[in-house]
Amino acid sequence: MLQPLPIDGVLDELVQTLGRARSLVLEAPPGTGKTTRVPLALLRAGLAGSGEVWVLEPRRIAARMAARRVAEEMGEEVGRTVGYRMRFEQAGGPETRIRFVTEGILGRRLLEDPELHGVGAVVLDEVHERHLSGDLGLALLRRLQRAARPDLVLCAMSATLDAVALAAFMGAPVLRAGGQMHAVDIEHLPRAHDGPLEDAVRGALARLLEETPGDALVFLPGAAEIRRCLEACSPLARRHDAALLPLHGSLPPAEQDRAVRASDGRKIVLSTNVAESSLTIDGVTIVVDSGLHRLAAHAPWSGLPTLRVAPISRASATQRAGRAGRTRPGRWLRLYTRGDLQARREHDVPEVARADLGETALELCAAGVADLASFPWFEAPPPAAMEAARVLLGRLGAVRDGADRDGRAMLRYPLHPRLSRALVEAERRGVARAGAALVAVVGERGVAAGGPRFAGGRGPRRDGPSADALDALQSYREAEEAGFDARRLQGFGVDVGRARAAQRVAAQLGRLARAPRGGAGGPRSPSFEEAPAPGDAAEERALRIALLAGFPDRVGRLRRPTTSTGRTGLEVVFAGGGAALLDDDAGGWDSDLVVAIDAEERSEGRHTRARVRLASSVHVDWLLELFFDEVRDETRISWNAGAERVEAHRVLAWGDLVLEESAAGSGDAAAVAARLAEQALARGIERFVDPEAFERGRARVAFVRRHAPETGLADIDSACLRAALQELCLGCSSFAELREADLAGALRNRLDGGQARALAELAPETVTLPGGRRARVDYAQDPPSVSSRLQDFFGMSEGPRVARGRVALVLHLLAPNQRAVQVTTDLAGFWARHYPGIARELRRRYPRHPWPDDPRTATPPAATGRR
Repeated sequence: MLQPLPIDGVLDELVQTLGRARSLVLEAPPGTGKTTRVPLALLRAGLAGSGEVWVLEPRRIAARMAARRVAEEMGEEVGRTVGYRMRFEQAGGPETRIRFVTEGILGRRLLEDPELHGVGAVVLDEVHERHLSGDLGLALLRRLQRAARPDLVLCAMSATLDAVALAAFMGAPVLRAGGQMHAVDIEHLPRAHDGPLEDAVRGALARLLEETPGDALVFLPGAAEIRRCLEACSPLARRHDAALLPLHGSLPPAEQDRAVRASDGRKIVLSTNVAESSLTIDGVTIVVDSGLHRLAAHAPWSGLPTLRVAPISRASATQRAGRAGRTRPGRWLRLYTRGDLQARREHDVPEVARADLGETALELCAAGVADLASFPWFEAPPPAAMEAARVLLGRLGAVRDGADRDGRAMLRYPLHPRLSRALVEAERRGVARAGAALVAVVGERGVAAGGPRFAGGRGPRRDGPSADALDALQSYREAEEAGFDARRLQGFGVDVGRARAAQRVAAQLGRLARAPRGGAGGPRSPSFEEAPAPGDAAEERALRIALLAGFPDRVGRLRRPTTSTGRTGLEVVFAGGGAALLDDDAGGWDSDLVVAIDAEERSEGRHTRARVRLASSVHVDWLLELFFDEVRDETRISWNAGAERVEAHRVLAWGDLVLEESAAGSGDAAAVAARLAEQALARGIERFVDPEAFERGRARVAFVRRHAPETGLADIDSACLRAALQELCLGCSSFAELREADLAGALRNRLDGGQARALAELAPETVTLPGGRRARVDYAQDPPSVSSRLQDFFGMSEGPRVARGRVALVLHLLAPNQRAVQVTTDLAGFWARHYPGIARELRRRYPRHPWPDDPRTATPPAATGRR
């Protein structure tokens, strides 16, 4: 007899509605039993016909545990009527009719079988989590149902998603179920906790374990916080005779099962959000919620994944609250205030809006979607992210006008396109087995657990942490040779659990690599017997080239900067811009070029830092071999500030990285002239021209522009000056040469014949006085002026004029001591009214100088060349 659950009351209506509409959105609170009861109801009602009922779960642990729970309710072992399937793990056979699968499995199945033969109904569980693979599965299923499979039954289930919007997308009615079985007492902190998270968790558990019987479940952001809480809470767990158990996605299945299954004694489970949905942990009556999760995202502009601790949404808080009260009344303590909860987002940002879309884009191209931007999502991803995915696939050689040969080969592996491209390249170079192991190790983010690292046949054992991906592979091989025996590997720094997980993945990938390729595409993979010997130079070279093939946009140069704290470390400066710290204290890289394999941007307090955990060395000839068309051979112009000269260099460049550089002679004359002119302008025009002469010329042009605009004379502005400088710089490469050139001449050369004549006629540089003296005209003021000895104007009835006689010059009439005795524009009036009195004084002071009574007819003194 099955234990009654709240969902049971709506199962008949659910079956009847799906029989008519073929689609349904079921909204039911956490703890109602929808994950286990709905699939069984669909099967027994015959809604799947002769096919299977597939249940899409967002997490592997949820798929495995839900399948076991349904099988137990049917009185069977898992693998008969009820089974599960996930990447590299499955249970089921010919009798299986209900199959719990992770969301990514559906996409792979649709690529192999676009009409999903043999599946009559699909239940999309916990769609509120909005995983990328779940959103993709929903969109593909809806597209299939509207085309080739109108008989396909779709049931989307959630506790917190906006059911109306989802129902509109699916063209489905909404059915709502009742609440959970037992009451949950929810508490909030009265004020925010500002200390370490593990202290808050320990304090909460100390009180709740005393007040409430049963097991405890603690929600934490990630594995690092779980490790710290394990250490902080160990004395408390011993005091209460409770098992302290971690639960997160990286644990082996056996350890996950131990945390989830019922036990005889008391237990405290420290979990990430894997326990948030679809799981009932028997015996839990106490839940402590940190209110945090580790949010994975992707930055299209940097190409790096990002990881940060962020507050959960109100919907996630509701989901977590549903973990208590499933089997008995419970207590719930949120380690944040009620006001903090109300200020949070209603829903978490879906993965489709923040994740790397590379794998999704490849699957869509393989599914025949020609225009990625127009694919009908429930909620479309940002255009920049989809474009970044398209560009990445192009760089990997996966997609050009659809999935090409490499793209089809990559799809054979259930991996991100980067890793599948690396494995395809390893297969092509005869190191498929080693490539499968390397990709598996990379997928597990290495197998190190601390302590010294292996270098195997590639060199002596290193004493510090190594970020070299091939060191990680060698560590894995050492663990494999030791039979993954924890005692034998003790002290070697290998995480046995991660190494065993890598072994399972490597074995499956190895089987896929052996499989013959369908169709006529691609060269034959070399046999395993043809592969280079493990650990030799040929194998290492092939594997490193394979990694480069999968991460071409992550190439960078190593440098060792000194930080503000005085601590030094290796840093990778990427070809596409930006830099990241390298988690490597061992050194020993055989090239200053590396490719970052495992990299991410992580929030650390107020700062975001990019870190590289695994990398591989790169050589220039490998870039030329794989990406010949992308390596640029170009001449670059640079400024040598010390020598004050422009220099040309020929470079091989990969993005912003210079791979090789050599002198290139004179370089392009126009580019050299432009750079020299740019530097000259930046340092000031006065360094290359007589500033007084330059300003006089500019004033003459301005005068003509004011008094004769019809000439069309252009102003000597910055653009004009830059153009003149560039002309002057042609044939020059240094300031020394530029100083020898004639900038004023270059400016004059920019005038046509008519403009040059107009400038000379309208604004002459000098005027000739009766005695032959040439006096310079000053155009700084309007009207312009001229200065000379009073005697130089003898013989003139009127003063000189410019602008073809339209403008009288201001005359500065000087005594022999060069001081002005009069400033006037009316020379005739001066002779008549002022000269007689001034002449008497000048005769007294300068008796040796002639001071005639009628200056208008007097002969001026001869010009002597002196002013």
